[in-house]
Amino acid sequence: MTALPHAPADHPPVKFGKIGILLANLGTPDHYSYWPMRRYLNEFLSDQRVIDYPKWKWQPLLQLIILSKRPFTSGAAYKSIWNHDKGESPLMTITRDQTAKMAEVMQARHGDKVMVDFCMRYGNPSTDSKVRAMVAAGCDRILFVPLYPQYAGATSATANDQFFRALMAEAWQPAARTLPAYYDHPAYIDALAGSVERAYAGMETRPDVLVASYHGMPERYLMQGDPYHCQCQKVTRLLREKLGWDKNSIVTSFQSKFGPEEWLKPYTVEEVARLAEAGKKRIAVIAPAFSADCIETLEEINEEIRDAFIEAGGEGFTYIPCLNDDDAHIAALAQVIDENLGGWV
Repeated sequence: MTALPHAPADHPPVKFGKIGILLANLGTPDHYSYWPMRRYLNEFLSDQRVIDYPKWKWQPLLQLIILSKRPFTSGAAYKSIWNHDKGESPLMTITRDQTAKMAEVMQARHGDKVMVDFCMRYGNPSTDSKVRAMVAAGCDRILFVPLYPQYAGATSATANDQFFRALMAEAWQPAARTLPAYYDHPAYIDALAGSVERAYAGMETRPDVLVASYHGMPERYLMQGDPYHCQCQKVTRLLREKLGWDKNSIVTSFQSKFGPEEWLKPYTVEEVARLAEAGKKRIAVIAPAFSADCIETLEEINEEIRDAFIEAGGEGFTYIPCLNDDDAHIAALAQVIDENLGGWV
């Protein structure tokens, strides 16, 4: 709609009546060269949901030391996985594909009443630019969908924070909902189990162990009440039960440690080496904390963690891709989204 009911003839046109579904992922640099990498890392590592040290202590270290070196090493890692044909990171490509498929599903179910788009917490497209676009298109209700199955302050919460900040700039602020963590939703577990079953069906030799590797966080966050660790453990258990496997068939570990603190353990890079040394010569690794393949899966798991396993005596290493834009994943997300649109559609 563009005209308010009973408005005078000279009232300015106002679009309203649509529902926005805004998918949100972590983010990506615009390029793997130094300055785009530095801008991206600066935004990411300056987020106090991610690094909660006092600014007076952290910012000099970040600006003078870390950001003078890390853009080179991170840029090299991104270059090794970059989608050179499209000039973007795999995370951008996959998130765009997920959004296109979700838009098709929602169009079929709800017609033009619903608008689907995506944003990134860090980098482009920014959350505030997409909120502005949705409001301009007539969305007076927005469901914000952080693409993180498990809740964590450093992922789900900071994405929500940015969404709420974007709403603060709107003259006519839309009604807003945020999608809760869906880590134990049966449709998500079914999709995850299906990806494992398909991967195993294509192997000549079954792996000895499946490693469920989740992004790590400082142990301190768990002690402060963050539910992420517990939700990760539950995903592993539900996945194992869905597959009908015994308790020794899947192990849980955590990757991407950063800084001097103790993080959630066991560390994946150490756990895969331990498995190899214990005689588990063939393993598969899955990353249930990621909705789309990214630097942490394509480079860290499939290169660094693979190398650690092989160097420790492992022989067969299989990385099972994230759910990405798989139809079962889109169907699961669509089910969760529809459940959270109750009363709006």
